[in-house]
Amino acid sequence: MADVGSKELRAAGANASLHRPGCLPAAVLTACASTAWAVPSGTPISLHTGDNLALIAGRSWPISSSFTLIVCVLLALVFGVGYWGWRQSRRVHRQTAIMTERVKSEAELGRRATQLEQRRSRILEDINGSRSLDEILEQITEMVSIDLGGALCWCALANGARPGKFPTDGHGLRVVRREIPARTGAALGTLFAAFRSPEEPGRAEAEYEALGVGAQLVTLAIETRRLSLDLAHRSEFDLLTDVYNRLSLERFLDKEIATAHEKESIFGLIYVDLDEFKQMNDTYGHRIGDLYLREVSQRMKRQLRSGDTLARLGGDEFAALVPVVRSRADAEEIALRLERCFDAPFSVEGYVLRGSASVGIAIYPENGATADKLLSAADAAMCTMKLAKRRAVENLSGLHLHGGLLPRD
Repeated sequence: MADVGSKELRAAGANASLHRPGCLPAAVLTACASTAWAVPSGTPISLHTGDNLALIAGRSWPISSSFTLIVCVLLALVFGVGYWGWRQSRRVHRQTAIMTERVKSEAELGRRATQLEQRRSRILEDINGSRSLDEILEQITEMVSIDLGGALCWCALANGARPGKFPTDGHGLRVVRREIPARTGAALGTLFAAFRSPEEPGRAEAEYEALGVGAQLVTLAIETRRLSLDLAHRSEFDLLTDVYNRLSLERFLDKEIATAHEKESIFGLIYVDLDEFKQMNDTYGHRIGDLYLREVSQRMKRQLRSGDTLARLGGDEFAALVPVVRSRADAEEIALRLERCFDAPFSVEGYVLRGSASVGIAIYPENGATADKLLSAADAAMCTMKLAKRRAVENLSGLHLHGGLLPRD
């Protein structure tokens, strides 16, 4: 029997080697290891019997269950890792999109801020330059429009001007306004902005601030231009009488000398000095004397032609530049009109003032080829006339006095 069992085992091993050389089937080895065949040692086992084969086949189900469980766990892990990776990728993509949008928004804000600052700098340069006020106000309204996202923007100034883009049809527009303040006195006007969209939450303060910046620039532009014009006027005109000052006259003289030299023409200069003005100041006071100078200036201006120029040289001295004359006689005619305009009395704050003036004439190039020489020649001629008038008055007074001393018949 031992031989027979041994033979059967060898036959089983040989059959197994047909499937996998050098080893037994896994089911056989596992069954042997776990049960030790459940037979006493030395008992021959036959693999050809049905009981033994059933025993070995019945022991394979735990291996299949464990393998299935392991595969399910691995699949679950793979799925979980894949899902987690997908979620992370989606989150990173969303965050990247948000950051990209934020960077674009900040870049757009920076670009617009740079553009606004460039426009503001250019406006400040133009305010101090020679560009007209209307053009500067148009630039300011354009800058505010850009800052407010393309809203229509315009000014309504106190003088009636309305620079900017005024809406032709205001139906359905949301209008925001900001007063244009003045450093002193009443407001200069109002700055407007019109929006086609409804008010956005949190935007009201930004809109009001943008209009405030524009209003400050408008104030600066208007008052700087007023100051510039005032300074220019002060540099050219006499503050008391509002006629040209000595500097302006000298500039006009130089220009007229160059023109006359080129065209080989002549022109006249008339020097005017008020008589007894010091006594008038002493009698009535300097305030009445200043008002008298104003009245005298306006009356003399009315005696001149449109192309003539009257200037106050200082104190009670004036000069009239008459560029169009054919001879000395033409200048003498105008000088006579200036002298005779004092014949009628002046009414100043209830006072009736009587005055007179002495005049002197200089002709280019006969009496001088430069401004200084012409002024000196005209002044000398005026002094000669004043002295002659004084002597005439003295002679007349002496005659009256002498006549009073004559004995009666």
